[in-house]
Amino acid sequence: MTGILLTQYNGSILGPIAKLLGVIMNGIFNFLDMIHIPSIGLSIILFTIVIYLLLMPLTIKQQKFSKLSAKMNPELQAIQNKYKNKKDNESVAKQNEEMQAVYKKYGVSPTGSCVQLIIQFPILLALYRVIEAMPAYVTKIKESLEPLANAILASSGGSEYMKGLDSARMYASRDFSLTNTIIDVLNRASSAEWNSIAEKFPDIGQTLDQARVSFESYNNFLGLNIANSPSFIIKEAWANKAWFLIIGALLVPVLAALTQWLNTLFMPQPDTSNSENPMAASMKTMNVTMPLVSAVFCFTLPAGLGLYWIAGAVVRSIQQVAINKYIDKMDIDKLIENNVKKANEKREKKGLPPQTLSSNANINTKYAGTSKTVSKGKSQEEKDAAMKKATEYYNKNAKPGSIAAKANMVKQYNEKNNK
Repeated sequence: MTGILLTQYNGSILGPIAKLLGVIMNGIFNFLDMIHIPSIGLSIILFTIVIYLLLMPLTIKQQKFSKLSAKMNPELQAIQNKYKNKKDNESVAKQNEEMQAVYKKYGVSPTGSCVQLIIQFPILLALYRVIEAMPAYVTKIKESLEPLANAILASSGGSEYMKGLDSARMYASRDFSLTNTIIDVLNRASSAEWNSIAEKFPDIGQTLDQARVSFESYNNFLGLNIANSPSFIIKEAWANKAWFLIIGALLVPVLAALTQWLNTLFMPQPDTSNSENPMAASMKTMNVTMPLVSAVFCFTLPAGLGLYWIAGAVVRSIQQVAINKYIDKMDIDKLIENNVKKANEKREKKGLPPQTLSSNANINTKYAGTSKTVSKGKSQEEKDAAMKKATEYYNKNAKPGSIAAKANMVKQYNEKNNK
């Protein structure tokens, strides 16, 4: 079992995650082999479902934040409009305070969705590492290629010939005298390269045929060899006029783009009515470009990765429909009430008086977006009286304008705000 570790990705961050995911993939493939349907394609689909189910709690939190963002964005935009032309420190501080009140009201953090994405991102990258190097993680696949790899290395000029294949370019820095390096190249080799190996080393023909039959049966999914890219499958099938293979290969990038596009329809979208909203503009652009990028990638990469891409988009769409129904049934008023309760419990532990976050947030946004604000609603006499009261408060027991008065102001301000 130690030999298989040599071909695994050993990055300090993704390496351990990939090994853990590899254990899951190996278990799925062994189960399918036990019931006599050892298929890499089916393993990838089941693997994708399992991984996304494990990520479900994080996905719910992320989409809950997105849904609540859609509901609270009008309040946030109203506050931003209220302070749009005010750049002084006091106005900026008040804007931040009012926006924080809205976040607390809905019980979310401004960085809430980022945390979930940061956690999920390395997991999804590690998924690609596992799928790209299946023999490194799935014992049965490695064992099917190992006899052939050893036979090639035992042949004169074997390692040099393998190093010259197109599929070996990404392993240029590897030691081609190692069995695992040859296994990695064989795993990525196209049908044409398998044919060239058979022609180059006729003495190992029987070993090669056995490995090829076993490996291609593992990679066969609905008639396609998912170790090959759709572009290569089409090129090879065109020469042989195998129209069924051409249609099947074209379906991979087309379905990848289509499922990616459908996935965006179920995702919570930012408010596009505001033309000045940069998030809405970037999201709209991404919704168009991502399906196209998916099609290009899945046309040139091995069909197995395209299969994962399609399966992932389908699973995400189903998850999103369920999450949308769950969040749409949420009682926002009850949510706000619970958030206020939790916030007040925290304040109580700190010895602070309770706050009514819901009413505070509503007061903050009540006049937002209008020409009349709370401060503008005060008369000049009221403003002068408030200023006089504040001056008397901070200059108490000190000569106005003196250093003592200023020190007293800081002291009393801190005492007042720390109560």
